Amino acid sequence: MKRGHAEALMPLIARVMAQFGAGFDALDRIAVTTGPGSFTGLRVGISAARGLALAAGKEVVGLTTLTAYAAPQVSEQHDTAILAAIDARHDHVYYQVVTGNGSTLVNPTVAPIDETFDAARFGPLRIVGNAAQIIADRWPPQAEKPVLVDPQPAPDIAWVAWGGALADPASALPKPFYLRAPDAKPKSEWAAEPRS
Repeated sequence: MKRGHAEALMPLIARVMAQFGAGFDALDRIAVTTGPGSFTGLRVGISAARGLALAAGKEVVGLTTLTAYAAPQVSEQHDTAILAAIDARHDHVYYQVVTGNGSTLVNPTVAPIDETFDAARFGPLRIVGNAAQIIADRWPPQAEKPVLVDPQPAPDIAWVAWGGALADPASALPKPFYLRAPDAKPKSEWAAEPRS
């Protein structure tokens, strides 16, 4: 979503819980993706997860959106590397490269789309995430073609649940995972004013 996260989220959760047919006390824990992504979306989602966990007396864990995108491919245990990428707009992506078993090859970063082509050095890739098709469409002809391009708009919620179930609450903290500063900045005269 580009707008309306706060207005849409709680009614959506209410519908899911109604379909589930039980209350929040029946949950073992609450999992939330922590980004990178939209600043507003991350704040809304993480705040909702933490609030629900507090009200229900449950643990809440966070996992990065890049991890959630890569999880289905890691579960298949292929030998090929996985490039998980999210559209960061302005010709940039948030991306990470992991091996078929999930070990990190390239740490999460934000970079121009063309920088992702360097991942071709790891051999044929599986590209996943909402920026997968954008990258594949610009993939250099001299590089080995990706073996998979999966441009899903959001991570599969079932894999977020699996990741959340396996996460260690001591290290999988439900806090935003930002890779760049926000675009919006306060006016300098407002920032300089003392607060009362």
